[in-house]
Amino acid sequence: MMGEDSQQRFRQPTADDVARLAGVSRSAVSRSFTPGASVAPATREKVREAAEKLGYRVNFLARSLSTQRTNLVAMVVSDLEHSLRSILVDKLARGLVARDFRPFLLPWSAGDNISQLIDMMLHYNVSGAIVTSDTPPRAIAEECIRHGVPLVLVEKAPVGGNIASVRHDHTEAGRLAADELYRSGCRRLAYAGQRRLSYSIGKRRDAFALRAAELGITLTDPFFGERQNHEGGEEAARAFLAAMPSVDGIYCANDFFALGFLDGLKREGGLRLPDDLALVACDDIPEAAWASYNLTTVRQDPAAVASEALTSLGRAMAEEETGETILPVTLIRRATTRAL
Repeated sequence: MMGEDSQQRFRQPTADDVARLAGVSRSAVSRSFTPGASVAPATREKVREAAEKLGYRVNFLARSLSTQRTNLVAMVVSDLEHSLRSILVDKLARGLVARDFRPFLLPWSAGDNISQLIDMMLHYNVSGAIVTSDTPPRAIAEECIRHGVPLVLVEKAPVGGNIASVRHDHTEAGRLAADELYRSGCRRLAYAGQRRLSYSIGKRRDAFALRAAELGITLTDPFFGERQNHEGGEEAARAFLAAMPSVDGIYCANDFFALGFLDGLKREGGLRLPDDLALVACDDIPEAAWASYNLTTVRQDPAAVASEALTSLGRAMAEEETGETILPVTLIRRATTRAL
């Protein structure tokens, strides 16, 4: 049986313990750990030193019972194996921490129970939520509106109301891809991507097809993989090689998919890029610049997305008017298109 000394040794220190050691009042301890609260610098320092010595940490969940604010921000994310998503989530999380919020990660994949995810968000009384690509936003948005939870959608279709939305210009991304392939001398084009369209992928694909038609180019039948990842790209490459269509240029839905497509072509051999086939993708993930790929792509900026999303979340929390923010994209020309 644990003795009294052992129980005392393992007891979590309290704010009262800190107050006694620092020689201040209990309320002074509370104010010292409350951002923006009025407390003398000397008092704050004494409290900090006492807390450090005792190993005291504020229980923010307990505090939220009285303040009705947890400072937890739910980050609903998917496809973290995609490096662009991982970079975005990292920048969002770091930005939240820098603003004294606490990121609360909720992963989602197709087939998961969206109701369970919503319940978890609301049971923790989150101060706000950020929903990233491929997660169904409608049900989450409706519940956030009903419960007054500030919400930001990232790279997703707007849902109406005072819901903040931040995305890149996916229409321009698709147009840039078509223009670059045309500039590279391509006149017979194809599209490759995942079977299930997301909002951003669908916008790019539609804009690519429309711009190709404006340039007088007819697209062949598309080539699909199950998902927008490396494995999906390899699957699409196998379908492409089996059909061997008469095309000289191809647009891939995103870089991760394009890397798999390129590896699939290399594994079978016979096609030289960009001489036999030029290729453009979208995202500009770090791997796209690797020497083994050197991929021409349309750059998206996850740092800019994170910054705008956090700014929009702040406005939503302050009950200010929010709306849609559209960020520019840029063509990055590398070795998979021709230097004419």
